[in-house]
Amino acid sequence: MMPADRAVAADHIITTLINTPLGDMLAGATGDAICLLEFDDRGRLERQTIGELFLMPLLPGEHALFAVLRDQLAQYFDGKRTAFGLPLSYPGTDFQCKVWQALRDIPYGHTRSYGEVARAVGKPGAARAVGAANGSNRIAIIIPCHRVIAAVGGPGGYGGGLWRKLRLLELERDRGR
Repeated sequence: MMPADRAVAADHIITTLINTPLGDMLAGATGDAICLLEFDDRGRLERQTIGELFLMPLLPGEHALFAVLRDQLAQYFDGKRTAFGLPLSYPGTDFQCKVWQALRDIPYGHTRSYGEVARAVGKPGAARAVGAANGSNRIAIIIPCHRVIAAVGGPGGYGGGLWRKLRLLELERDRGR
């Protein structure tokens, strides 16, 4: 762990908690992009993982992008926003990045199966790998991993809690069509 006096001078991820109707979310930003948005009850291990992914310490504070993020999340939960306009940073493998982009391409109020996403990224038959990439998404709601469901029509899993996934899908279904 880097001492606080050295971390302040080094590159770091600034973090804050944002209250939403579904619980507090931990947001993180690098110098110029949002790199983290996940429900805070996912735990400390997730925070450690994001710091290791970016090779930077996480420090609490404020960032100019957080005001925009708070506003856009409030609009989303009020049913007044269907897409987000924030710069994002989400390092991953080529496959993960393709999956995360495919998730961003799923329209508000719609869902896709893991198999459909696999076909969209040119890897038919890679539904399980899509599920793994989906589960490693660190920017919930903005990269809408909640829109991916099981092929048999069930909701599938959700790292933020199945009840949250169902609420997000309900919110979008009720306001998106």
